[in-house]
Amino acid sequence: MKKSLTTFALVALLGLSAAAQNVNPPAGYTYGTKQVATSPFTLQELKLLEQSLLFTDEDTKYLKMSHDILKDQTDAILDVWYGFVASTPQLVYFFGNKTTGKPDGDYLTKVRARFGRWILQTAEANYDQNWLNYQYEIGLRHYLTKKNKTDHANSVPIVNYRYIPALTIPITSTLKPFLAKKGASPDDVEKMYQAWLKSVLMQSILWGQPYIKKGEF
Repeated sequence: MKKSLTTFALVALLGLSAAAQNVNPPAGYTYGTKQVATSPFTLQELKLLEQSLLFTDEDTKYLKMSHDILKDQTDAILDVWYGFVASTPQLVYFFGNKTTGKPDGDYLTKVRARFGRWILQTAEANYDQNWLNYQYEIGLRHYLTKKNKTDHANSVPIVNYRYIPALTIPITSTLKPFLAKKGASPDDVEKMYQAWLKSVLMQSILWGQPYIKKGEF
């Protein structure tokens, strides 16, 4: 984070509050509901993608191990991730009001609450149809189809896809210290980190489906 961006300024910028972060369920969170369309990508195709990523049952095991380690650290993790976004103009741009260009605090707060739930979902590693459908929904919410609609935001119309897989690195590299905070062995921390790296990359690939022409994904 840039030195000029103080903690107080960051909180003011993002419009965050403890109450807003702990909404249950988060606003716009539709996982497992009929509001989510069935993914055009099948579970069989997902298995082939996992194989291509060298994602194995061991990775699932270590993701699940990370769940109890991370479940009470989600706010601290989000502080780091949102600090990175806030200090990176090309990223905070996607949360800006398209008229004023200023970050939309309400939009950021609503997304943050769902992002916290996403941390736990990733660690649960339940790769069933509901999970796959929601990856498609997340992709649509980044693309022209549904960007801004969930939160009724007056923001820019699309998240340029190039930034989605790029965020795999800052998300996973900054997560590693949190994985080490509960006494896991260095070997287990590394295996959890590698599992997260593969899972986040896999999800970022799936979120790209709406951006790609039918038959090309």
